[in-house]
Amino acid sequence: MIYVQTFKEYIKLFRIQQYIKNLFIFLPLFFALKITDTDLLLNAAIAFTAFSLTASAVYTLNDYHDIEEDKKHPKKKSRPLASGAISKHQAIVIMCILFVVGIALMYSLSVQAMAILIAYVLMNIAYSLYLKHIAILDVTIIATGFVLRLFIGSAVTGIVLSMWIVIMTFLLALFMALAKRRDDVLIFLDTGKKMRKVIDGYNLQFLDTAMAIMAAVVIVAYTIYTTSAEVVEKFHSQYLYLTALFVILGIMRYLQISFVYLDGGSPTKIVIKDRFMQMSILAWIVSFSWILY
Repeated sequence: MIYVQTFKEYIKLFRIQQYIKNLFIFLPLFFALKITDTDLLLNAAIAFTAFSLTASAVYTLNDYHDIEEDKKHPKKKSRPLASGAISKHQAIVIMCILFVVGIALMYSLSVQAMAILIAYVLMNIAYSLYLKHIAILDVTIIATGFVLRLFIGSAVTGIVLSMWIVIMTFLLALFMALAKRRDDVLIFLDTGKKMRKVIDGYNLQFLDTAMAIMAAVVIVAYTIYTTSAEVVEKFHSQYLYLTALFVILGIMRYLQISFVYLDGGSPTKIVIKDRFMQMSILAWIVSFSWILY
């Protein structure tokens, strides 16, 4: 029974539920109409595994560095390191193993992809040690991590990324990162406790405005992308703009969850648990696939 409990704590430490973010690695295949290419799909799947293992190492490093801050957080205090369920020594050992296995696995696919993965690791180390305390830069780094996932997907499949995909991914990720900071500000206003030092650089007015701007820009960028002559010619369809409906619904739902229900702190939890969001994403995937494939 003890072993089962310990295993559960390691699963929590690895944050496997966060692996859903790494599905961005498959986007180059999807938008290039090559999602059915089994060889490229296998490469993307291996890259997904390698990135996920490395990301778990990064999460462990971040938790290790934030133990004292997490102990004060109403939700994060139950994390394995903050609660003491896993020792610091155990965390260091498992973190090193995950780093080595993840990077080695990525190297087996592509040196370029490995270099991008190492850049992701170095960026997150800098983030954990210092950059997360600098307002605006902290959320920019989080958004950049999603873009690096795209570049890894491109590197292991040989698919050239569209600038529109990169721009929209960055903007959408920035929008979600701002929602996370808004949640931290709400906790501070409710309890008087600062979950992060960076909160001094934010307030609700700024975050609400920034989120509204990002939401609008994402919708406009997506609409321009689906109606551009280049995309219409590439995909031989003039109807991609219809899929913008589901993008708008998804963005509005996220705003509702953040502003009305005050629960925008975890994008992963929203995607996994919110039926409205799930249906919006599924409808977008189905409609986009129907038009393209």
